Amino acid sequence: MTETENPKPKPEARPGTVPAAPPLLTRPFTPPKSAVVAVPPSMLPAAVAAGVGAAVLVPLDRPGLGWALAGLAVVAAVVYSDRRSRAAGAPRHFTRTSPVWTVAALALLAAGFVRASGWLFVFCVIAAGVTGSLAVVGRRSVHSVFYEVFAVPIEALRSPPWVWRAVRQRAEGGANGARRRIALSVLASVVLLAVFVPLLSGADATFAHLVTSLIPEVDAGTFFGWVLVFVVAGLCVAGACYLLASPPPAADEDVARRRLAHRVEWALPLGVLVALFTVFVTVRLVVLFGGGEYMRRTAGLTAADYARGGFWQLCVVTVLTLALVGAALRWAPNSTRADRVWQRALLGALSGLTLVLVASALSRMWTYQQAYGFTVLRLLVEACEIWLGTVFVMVLLSLVRLRPAWLPRAAVGAAAAALLALVALDPERFIADRNIDRAEHGMPLDIGYLSGFSADVVPAAERLPEPRRSCVLRAVAARLDDDGWTTWNLSRSAARDVLAAYGPFAEC
Repeated sequence: MTETENPKPKPEARPGTVPAAPPLLTRPFTPPKSAVVAVPPSMLPAAVAAGVGAAVLVPLDRPGLGWALAGLAVVAAVVYSDRRSRAAGAPRHFTRTSPVWTVAALALLAAGFVRASGWLFVFCVIAAGVTGSLAVVGRRSVHSVFYEVFAVPIEALRSPPWVWRAVRQRAEGGANGARRRIALSVLASVVLLAVFVPLLSGADATFAHLVTSLIPEVDAGTFFGWVLVFVVAGLCVAGACYLLASPPPAADEDVARRRLAHRVEWALPLGVLVALFTVFVTVRLVVLFGGGEYMRRTAGLTAADYARGGFWQLCVVTVLTLALVGAALRWAPNSTRADRVWQRALLGALSGLTLVLVASALSRMWTYQQAYGFTVLRLLVEACEIWLGTVFVMVLLSLVRLRPAWLPRAAVGAAAAALLALVALDPERFIADRNIDRAEHGMPLDIGYLSGFSADVVPAAERLPEPRRSCVLRAVAARLDDDGWTTWNLSRSAARDVLAAYGPFAEC
């Protein structure tokens, strides 16, 4: 009898073994090739409809209402295609967390409706792509969180052969006559609009104004932008449908992680690091209670110089420590009770001490900003430090039961929540307010820096005395173009109302 006819039995898990968490760095889940994945009939019209909607709605030159509406169009297209596929017998792939990730993605895109800051909205669009991918992936991909957060863009790039197969299937279908009649009807409608809209526009100025407000002037750049947005949105819908149409991955024997054989292989390095962090935290406490006089006497530094000299190093230490903790959760043995006790003790101590380092880094940056002023970069770094601290708190919670499977997605969710908190904070206005507060206490104020902000800065700039106020408001007004309905933005609209009340600005 061969081995195939009589396979060896798989060894049973030892009693007390904690189930392994999904690894972070192993190979990602790869759906079957597009040639063997069935094409849902509803995918192609859904992708085309989402592409057309996005091309009409998305303003590429600024944040605006159209981004959120385009996001709704893409979500509606994916949900429509999935429901039609499930009605035809396809399995359900969305999970209970999918609506949460979808709402997060739409909320991030809606930041373009509220805030005018371009750099903030770029981060929101990237984060919306990540949360949107997690909404589509569900829990089917269990091999790599790095794949999950970019699953839709990755599969969008891989989906053109699949989309082309859908086009060929439709072209070879039995309803060619009906499709031809529909195509001729659409073409006739376009021709009629092209003839009668110019004639009616010439007959009435009000109607002409309505037409020009709804239909922008088309040049080569605008046309290229429409095509680009159409292709990107359509492929994103196709990539999402490709993921949903792919069968769930089979159980993979490689998911069982290769853990280190001996406790000393990981406990000794982490124990040394815990001892080092303990010494550092002790020194920090001495500095904290010794005050500025102690720093000047021992190191010859002011508080601001001390903050500037150590913040970035502490940031790097925090990131490296998070990587080490993730590696320990992945590779450290946890099959026995003693292993689990050591893992909880060392990783718990390391995470707790790192939280002290995070607090130290934040206090240093706050001191530095009080001395030299607030900037976008400094605020973003502070937000990243707060996020890292939140992740370490979640690591401590995961050590209670040593089941960190939820940790990677929770960290992504915390990052999305931090970005939404920044949107609510209105960072450019916050930075301007803090710098104006410093100026009121005799500190220098960089008017040129504030003048480079978006319309979000206008409420704070009103606090400035003349001629500084006019310098900032004039610069903002020079960049404040009129908005159409797709580019309408709450912050820019409020800024126009404020600027209209000022009239001519004073000379700087």
